[in-house]
Amino acid sequence: MAYRNTLKALHMVPVEIDCGPESRFQLTAAHLEALDPPPAGVILASPANPTGTIIEAQELAAIAQVCRDRGIRIVSDEIYHGLSYVGPARSILDFAPDALVINSFSKYFSMVGWRLGWLLAPKAHLSRARAYVGNLFLTAPSLSQHAGLAAMDARDELEGHVAVYRRNRELLLAALPDLGLRQIAPPDGAFYIYAYVGHLTDDSLAFCKQLLRDTGVATAPGVDFDPVEGRHYIRLSFAVSTPEIEEALRRLAPWFAARAAETAI
Repeated sequence: MAYRNTLKALHMVPVEIDCGPESRFQLTAAHLEALDPPPAGVILASPANPTGTIIEAQELAAIAQVCRDRGIRIVSDEIYHGLSYVGPARSILDFAPDALVINSFSKYFSMVGWRLGWLLAPKAHLSRARAYVGNLFLTAPSLSQHAGLAAMDARDELEGHVAVYRRNRELLLAALPDLGLRQIAPPDGAFYIYAYVGHLTDDSLAFCKQLLRDTGVATAPGVDFDPVEGRHYIRLSFAVSTPEIEEALRRLAPWFAARAAETAI
């Protein structure tokens, strides 16, 4: 993902940790305790992309404690906050006030193309943060900033978007098992479902290309997010209208049935 490339661009060495279905595809305190030597920092994402999973409060507290004990700096990506279907997602700041927190207008505020976000940093790191901002992108466009202010006053509209996502999520969760997609990450938040297709392919990129050609439905291959096990997964986004979800399911049902029949032969 972008984390890996960003770290390399900053001349840092990314340490990738295998977080599979046994931990709901999320980092845990146990993962961090097992690292020897401990990393200089850790990036959390809750709700996460591509899985939509949320780190529960108890686990966040445990992660914060391990990071304090081992001197690990926390960077928390919270850009999907506000998009939760199992109760509010907790901020790492509730457990680690000295964490760096990244957020954005792209997701809950539906402003993807405006490229507007913010960083919360401890006072001790403000000068370094400003130096990076000034060299990497200088400043957000003033038009985007004014639009962001307007978006903050559009809560009824934004909550309407969340209601649509919630309905779309329900439709997919009800329909995917009939398509043979029974192993999925719990989509607690965001607007994605990460589904196992290892019984149909070991090449998720080719799988998604063929699916698009045959049905016109675009999905993301798991290798975009996990270069090792991602070949067995695809990501479906439900950040569209409900009629579009219904039409996509209508197209997907016969395609997956045919694919399953071919695999069974």
